[in-house]
Amino acid sequence: MFEYAPAPESRSVVDIAPSYGLFINGEFVPASSSGGVFKTVNPASEEVLAEVASAGAEDVDLAVAAARRAFGPWSALPGAERAKYLFRIARIIQERSRELAVLESLDNGKPIKESRDVDLPLVAAYFFYYAGWADKLAYAGFGANPQPLGVAAQVIPWNFPLMMLAWKIAPALAAGNTVVLKPAETTPLSALFFADICRQADLPPGVVNIITGAGETGRTLVEHPDVNKVAFTGSTEVGRQIARSVAGTRKRLTLELGGKAANIVFDDAPIDQAVEGIVNGIFFNQGHVCCAGSRLLVQESAYDEVLTALKRRMATLRVGDPLDKNTDIGAINSAAQLARIRELSDIGASEGAERWSPPCELPSQGFWFAPTIFTGVTQAHRIAREEIFGPVLSVLTFRTPDEAIEKANNTPYGLSAGVWTEKGSLILAMADKLRAGVVWANTFNKFDPTSPFGGYKESGYGREGGRHGLEAYLA
Repeated sequence: MFEYAPAPESRSVVDIAPSYGLFINGEFVPASSSGGVFKTVNPASEEVLAEVASAGAEDVDLAVAAARRAFGPWSALPGAERAKYLFRIARIIQERSRELAVLESLDNGKPIKESRDVDLPLVAAYFFYYAGWADKLAYAGFGANPQPLGVAAQVIPWNFPLMMLAWKIAPALAAGNTVVLKPAETTPLSALFFADICRQADLPPGVVNIITGAGETGRTLVEHPDVNKVAFTGSTEVGRQIARSVAGTRKRLTLELGGKAANIVFDDAPIDQAVEGIVNGIFFNQGHVCCAGSRLLVQESAYDEVLTALKRRMATLRVGDPLDKNTDIGAINSAAQLARIRELSDIGASEGAERWSPPCELPSQGFWFAPTIFTGVTQAHRIAREEIFGPVLSVLTFRTPDEAIEKANNTPYGLSAGVWTEKGSLILAMADKLRAGVVWANTFNKFDPTSPFGGYKESGYGREGGRHGLEAYLA
């Protein structure tokens, strides 16, 4: 492999304070006596980045009350006026994109080239897109005079902290709602920096409130009686708990949950292009992607060629410092997630699947896992059924399109899928039969603000992105 000299991005572009409070009613405030504090660490080095307030029940009450007070004036603003704030936020995100990208890589562990070239451009794009909708809601297809719901409780995961924030907050504000958002406890910093952006944009106090904490904080928020809408992205298990807690109330609910996507490669596919899609599908963001192509289905006649090319490509992947611009695979987000990846990988090997990783020297500090593929996998293997949420790929084979459909749909999840073939008619036929919310053709992990995203079955319900993303925030 051609050796690149280290090309580290400077940490000096981001100034992380020693401690952070809760962002409520336009101000940072300490947690009440019902709350506490916790530390957020850099997963690449285990260095403590900051001490962060943990919101208790009293803090959640204050945040929801601030959002409720702000709802009347905010929803009464003409859509064009709300759009001005969203456009302003989008431009500030662009102006501060380098700072935010470095922060995201420090707190999350993802490579800087992904946070810089994928996450931040999309974050700004979502705010620009929904700013454009704010004065056109009557033409969105949800009635002649759609109305906002009220206070939205939003809980986001740690894999794309800032992007998930944009997916939630931008449509909610465009529709005239106010927001209380809780980021994941392992990645709170970018949401807290976004709070500063809200102040910089002169967003009225209380329109956006950011409360940090662990699962108990999120549970208190979604169960709060004065919340009108709940939006959650995360695990299917927690999604079920939220659905049960919201059942019987008048709260609207959107869930974007786990996945076990099939990436299907036919023998007429352009192999090199497909291999790039396979690598992007499972190793992008260390596999911490709900729609990751974690099951590779290869037509038997192309199996040897695809596997040889895939191993050759994996041998060129660079694992290491997330702030190095040459790094392809960064750190696993937390010790707990690393333990789960190791556990399921060991189970895969014990169940008879053949494990392979390229030669890879992992750093001694931090949370790391080498890119891994398993061959000889059957549908009975746990690694083919359970979401690993890491850089681990299960390889299965098929002979006919019908067999590929049957295997791809043999999962409780239904978030995404990929199809690789030269035949347009086959792409359309497969897309029609795959039970997945998104089907990519000759590509993978492509996102656009104008396109809706969401799942079937245990991958949740509701859509985020596009015109459809507004529906969840309108009555």
